[in-house]
Amino acid sequence: MALFGMTAKEWRDTNPSLKGNICDYANVSQFVCLSNLENLNAVFINEGIPQAERLAKLNAIAISQMKALTEDHRILQLEAAEGAVTEQGEDIEPDTKD
Repeated sequence: MALFGMTAKEWRDTNPSLKGNICDYANVSQFVCLSNLENLNAVFINEGIPQAERLAKLNAIAISQMKALTEDHRILQLEAAEGAVTEQGEDIEPDTKD
């Protein structure tokens, strides 16, 4: 909910023609952010933070991280390489020039 703005069920109801779940359609930046959010949520649960407060914090963090990740050209290179692998079915090396 914090990252995608909807629950998995809401996504399935909105996208009945798509197979799988919302994560199957996530990009590299979203996966990085999701991994971070899952870890932070576990920390917040251990700290006893109520669900509504956790969601608000995680949403703010998701917005900040997605902004940083999508502005980072290295992440864009990873996404481009991932797309090329998916389209061509073979491994290719991403351009590592900065």
